Amino acid sequence: MTLTVDLAGRVALVTGGTRGIGLGITHALLAAGATVVTCSRSEVDPVPGTTHRVCDVREPEAVQALVASLDRLDILVNNAGGAPAAAAATASPRFHDKIVGLNLLAPLLCAQAANAVMQGQETGGVIVNISSVSAHRPAPTIAAYGAAKAGLDSLTTSLAMEWAPKVRVNAVDVGLCRTEQTDDHYGDDASVAAIEQTIPLGRMARPDEVGNVVAFLASDLASYVSGATVACHGGGEPPAFLIVSKGLS
Repeated sequence: MTLTVDLAGRVALVTGGTRGIGLGITHALLAAGATVVTCSRSEVDPVPGTTHRVCDVREPEAVQALVASLDRLDILVNNAGGAPAAAAATASPRFHDKIVGLNLLAPLLCAQAANAVMQGQETGGVIVNISSVSAHRPAPTIAAYGAAKAGLDSLTTSLAMEWAPKVRVNAVDVGLCRTEQTDDHYGDDASVAAIEQTIPLGRMARPDEVGNVVAFLASDLASYVSGATVACHGGGEPPAFLIVSKGLS
């Protein structure tokens, strides 16, 4: 028996799908045969083989217009997100509002619009929320982001129950991943190498590896997977006492 991730004939929308982890997801869905539409707040060169639309996913009217413009929608990947570092004690209410809006409320807006289409399709649809390990461990300097991602994981389980059986909803909690922004976040090669020593698999993820998990969850191979949060973090983070005892600090 051959198991194949086959998304031929399916239309996927990937928010923030033109760079970083989103680009890895876009490539994985394309490789599986899906028709992929990406979106971001600004006009960019489309990923080869895709269509790109400008859409601020925090704006309800823009999201509704984007989804309405598609002939059908089988897969939604809520990937757009992120947060700059900021001390929780001094960050402004406006800053926190923007972070929660992008990382929690925007996925909900997109999911609502997608669900309205998917419920009317005979084949239903799949929603995959890209979350973070920050949802389940302390997140100093990105506290609002971690809280928003924890909310996204909770939202995933609620929507999976409410929108079944037509729509499956899952989340992927992503750990450290090498992207074009890795050096900006973690420093030079030596710093990145030191960080990677703390990861059980010995390295950060590649964007395409996250994409492969998303493609699986979007496919019929995961037809009985809904309401799940899949950890894609290379084995997790060892506790502090273990890092110290092994001299990895």
